[in-house]
Amino acid sequence: IALIGERGREVRELIEDSLGPEGLARSVVIVATGDESPLLRIRAAKLACTVSESFREMGQDVLLMMDSVTRFAHAQRQIGLSVGEPPATRGYTPSVFTEMATLLERAGAIEGGGSITGLYTILVEGDDMTEPVSDAARGILDGHLMLSRRLAQRAHYPAIDVLDSVSRVADQICTEDHIEARRVVRRLMARYAEVEDLVQIGAYAQGSHPESDVAIESIDAINTILRQRVGESSERGLASLIALATTATARLKAS
Repeated sequence: IALIGERGREVRELIEDSLGPEGLARSVVIVATGDESPLLRIRAAKLACTVSESFREMGQDVLLMMDSVTRFAHAQRQIGLSVGEPPATRGYTPSVFTEMATLLERAGAIEGGGSITGLYTILVEGDDMTEPVSDAARGILDGHLMLSRRLAQRAHYPAIDVLDSVSRVADQICTEDHIEARRVVRRLMARYAEVEDLVQIGAYAQGSHPESDVAIESIDAINTILRQRVGESSERGLASLIALATTATARLKAS
């Protein structure tokens, strides 16, 4: 676990409340808080990758969590500007994107050995999902979960915007039932998003579009599945998702 540029209070909360003795026994926590020098923040992020690689070399499957890549990029920008690099994309120096790519590419599996699964948080500036750091990361990583301020305001947790989230490996790791359910539910969510404004103002005419009708009927059940408490079983959620998709498919065929 690499905490890069975070507040010191959050470190104590993670160790004492989130991990506890059992979690800490299986974890390595590397911290460089926001008041540390940019160089130390860079070194902490790289050290976390090095420690992960050492376990991978021993044949272990490692989960590397880093919060956040944005603070790493800010630290590298400070260093780059201090040595005379010209600011390029929105003030970020060219070395930011070179160092980011090198850092993120260190995750993954090695032939005949273990693996590193990397989970990296990225803070977007002004809710701009095309800002340079997130844009560069999306081009390197296998997928992304987009967190939505709008969903968080509705107390919908985890606040993941499914339609804006992408996985490039889902078809390789999911079962056929899961893949089909995912396809059906995403399609219904996309259809509901298209007619949501009409539904909210009461202007949608029931029966005008069969797929929209099914999407409107299913959206509450979909949102119930997508809300999940800490510690709740994902297997139960998956079973509910497949059942909902099967029912929705039958309705679509009947219409």
